[in-house]
Amino acid sequence: MRQSVHVSVSTHGHRHLASTGSPWEPKVGYSRAVRIGSTIAVTGTLGLEADGSLAPSAGAQARRALAIILASIEALGGSASDVIRTRIYVTNLDHWPEIAEEHAEVFAAIRPATTMVEVSRLITPEALVEIEADAVVTS
Repeated sequence: MRQSVHVSVSTHGHRHLASTGSPWEPKVGYSRAVRIGSTIAVTGTLGLEADGSLAPSAGAQARRALAIILASIEALGGSASDVIRTRIYVTNLDHWPEIAEEHAEVFAAIRPATTMVEVSRLITPEALVEIEADAVVTS
């Protein structure tokens, strides 16, 4: 499932920060993911391809967003099985079945708590879905 995702990790005090090079990270002043102790929080993630483009379908965007999320968690020492919660923001709830299919492909056996809500828009008009996650590393 995983497409190539470049993640760099830095440390600031007790925080371990993951960056995927999103154009918004430096503009807004955030990290893709932050680990403190055993907790990893992954910010809202669009399914941006390496070239900055977004796929035309919500399912493909969700697949790529999940790949970025998992790569960020893994870069900080976690795994998909550590994910305890996801939040999914969609611009059209009619797309929920294709987004849910992608989410289930990754998390069906893990079954984190999740929420899916419709929002009026995301940071760029082409974005159809944004996903965030929380993980607790137990190993």
